[in-house]
Parts: sequence; structure tokens; C-alpha cells
Amino acid sequence: MTVFVFHAGNFVLDWLQHWYMFVPLLLSAFFLCKISAAFLPVKPQRGWRAALFALMAGVTGMVIWVGDDNILFTMPVFLAAILACSRGDRAGRLAVGIILFCLIMPVSALLDTYLGELMWNHKHDWDAVYEFIARVLRPVIWGSLYLGVRRRLPERTPQLSPRLWKLVLALSVLPFCSMMAVMLLTSQIRYESDVLHGLTLTLGLAVLPFVFLTALALLYAILLLENHERLEEADKLSSLRESYYQALRREDRQVRTLRHDLRNHLTVVQSLLDQGEADRAARYLEEIAASPAMGGRRSLCENETANIVLAAKAEAMEQAGVEADFSVTLPKELAIADLDLCALLGNALDNALEAAVKTPGKWVKVRCRVEKGLFMLRVDNALPAGTLPDLETTKKDKSSHGFGLTGMREIAERYGGSLEVRALMGRFELVACLPLPKGS
Repeated sequence: MTVFVFHAGNFVLDWLQHWYMFVPLLLSAFFLCKISAAFLPVKPQRGWRAALFALMAGVTGMVIWVGDDNILFTMPVFLAAILACSRGDRAGRLAVGIILFCLIMPVSALLDTYLGELMWNHKHDWDAVYEFIARVLRPVIWGSLYLGVRRRLPERTPQLSPRLWKLVLALSVLPFCSMMAVMLLTSQIRYESDVLHGLTLTLGLAVLPFVFLTALALLYAILLLENHERLEEADKLSSLRESYYQALRREDRQVRTLRHDLRNHLTVVQSLLDQGEADRAARYLEEIAASPAMGGRRSLCENETANIVLAAKAEAMEQAGVEADFSVTLPKELAIADLDLCALLGNALDNALEAAVKTPGKWVKVRCRVEKGLFMLRVDNALPAGTLPDLETTKKDKSSHGFGLTGMREIAERYGGSLEVRALMGRFELVACLPLPKGS
């Protein structure tokens, strides 16, 4: 017990004497985690966040010299840990990991190499001073960077399409290769002569700041690409909403025209009957009954907007030979914008119909209701055997699902709700849940 206390006391004293090695390390890790979490979807469990913090502390604390091969052994560990701590698109996570690596390594290399060269050129022993300054400058740089870009950091991690993430990954390889070339190709010649040593330092000083700035530019490019993709998706979604809304208006005009002309039709029929021309009156009534406006609107729920969309999709399913099972209970007044409601229901049923017609069973089941302040939609449909839909893309693909899912998620998130999809063997399930204001 006495020996344990003695060693523990020595450890504490040693830590206090070398506090400058640990406190700056923890501060650097804190700022780097703040920057990383803005672009990297870290797994929600606390253990993964702690692992990311430990990774940043370890990487930023490493001594990196231009012409030293330490970076070669650090790189695979860093990228593997980034992939393990995060979730989402693999190409996107790898791209962000490479960019972060190109952000951290140049700073460490510049401090350790050139600050050390400056100190060692003096006759006195400046090792302690050099180590202190190199350690303290790290959190100063990362803290300044974080405070400078804090307002521009996204509130949620960027979500790009797989195609754009692959583009970012390809672009991130350029600064990465430049940095690795300068660091590794000079490792064998650095100490051969003063001339080669000076050439190594010159190359590092020319390339490493460029790598650092390029990494920052790539992070900014990710934000621009996401914003562009979001605007593009919003434009497509707006067009889709408008098409449903125009369909609603056309049907309303047909109904109003029918009501307006109904009195004239009755007058004609009455006149024919008065003249004893019952056959002509019957044929006239048959012509009126055959009019598209007299087709009648199928009543699936009390909400007029939802009913228009549901009735149109139910008719399309009947014409396609799809067995449709609708159970919808929606109030007349609903605290969801008509355009959003049209897009949400229309997209879900379009995807379900497109997939169901390719299966032998051809069935779609729709459940939608408002209960306890929640708008709940569930759409199940048959899925072709062996088909795995691409749930990320917003384009219509061979698997018949994915079209409009991003737009539907955008609607659900805007109302503070969620949208989940799941593909099983022979069955696809979509569930949307949107909280409604109290009293709606």
C-alpha cells in the first residue's frame, strides 16, 4: 500500500511538472472535435465520442517532422478510427477523414520542424522552450480556427448524395498525395547533406501551408455542395407540389362548372319531358352521366386535399391491377400545408405503385390517421423478389424506390417529425410521423 501511494504521488508530481504537455493536448482535442463533429456524423453512443476525442488528442500530440515517416504509420490508424467512430455514407466519412488529416498534419509538421530548426540553430539548449512553445501553439491555432469559423459551421452534419461524396473524396486525394509526397520522399535524403536538408525544408514550407488551406477549402466546398443540392431538391419538390395542387384546382373547376350548368341541364330535361320526348330526355341524361365531371369523387377521408390525392392514386392502382387497401382517417382541417400534404402522400403512393406493379401479388396497403396530436402515415407495398432499393438517392432508379424520399424527409423534418423506410424480403414499408400543433 505504501509503495502504491509513493508511486501515485510521483506520478502526480511528474504530471504537475509537465502540465504543459497535457493541458494543451486536451484543449487541442476539444477544438478539433468541435470542428470534426460539424462534418462527421459521430455515432450517438458516448463511447464513440470519447474515442474520437482520444483520437484527436493522440494525433495532434504526435511529433511530426518533414522528412520523417511517422505520418505513414499514423495515417491508417487515423482513418480506421474515423470510420469506426462515425456512421453514414462510407465515401463521405472517408473523404472527411482525409480532409481532417490534411488539416491536422501540416500544422504539427510546421510547428515541430521549423520551430525546432529555429531553436536548434542557437548555441544554447532550447529543447525545453521549443517543446513548450510547440505544445502551446497547437491549441492556440485550433482554438483560433474554431472561433473563426464557428458561425459558419453547419447545425447538422452535411448530407450529400453518394455521387457528390465520391467527388469530394476524389478531390481530397490531391492535397493528401501532395502532403505525403513531401513528407515521405524526403525521408531518405534529409540528413545526407546540408543542401538536401535545406531543400527538404523549402519543399515542406512551400507545400504544407497549401495542403492546410486546401483542406479548409474542401470543408467549405462540402457546405456549398450541400446547399446547392438542397436548393435543387427544393426546386424539384416545389414543382411536384405545384403539379398536385394544380390537379386539385382542375377538379374543383370541374365541380363548380357542373354545379353552374346543373340548373340549365334540368331545364332542358324538364322541357323535353313536357314535350313528351322521354327518349330524348333519357339520352340527354345519359350524356350528362357519362361526363367526366359526373364521375364522382371517391370519399376516402374528410380532408379534401388528401382525398383528391388518395382518390387519384387509388384509381391509378385499380387501372394497374394493384390490390389497394386504404384506411384513412383525416379531419377536414389539418395543420399541414396543402402542397406539403400533396407531396408527402403523392410521393409515397407513386413509389408504392411503381414497385407493386412489378410483383406477382401487386398489393399496396395505406394507413393514415391523426391521433394524439400526431399525423401518422404508413404505406406498405409488395417488392420484387431480390430487390434492394437505393434509399438514399432522390432519382428514380431500377429498384422503383428512392424517388422523392429526400423531399419527403425534408417535409417531415420541417414539421419536427421523422420518416423511416425499411425494405424486407418481398415487402417495403414507409412510416412518417409529424407532430401537429395543439388544438389542430
